[in-house]
Amino acid sequence: MPAEARIRELDQRHTQLESRIEKELKHPSADTLRLAELKRQKLRLKEEIETLRRQH
Repeated sequence: MPAEARIRELDQRHTQLESRIEKELKHPSADTLRLAELKRQKLRLKEEIETLRRQH
């Protein structure tokens, strides 16, 4: 997969995770462990995107 396509895919997943995090935060009984996991996933995606952009 070309780097540009991979970056777009990862950006889309990153945006989806952001939406899931925001949705979870709106619940009065937000699951803090779930939020932490979503945030870790989002950070990993961001780091992978940045790595690909530096290489490209």
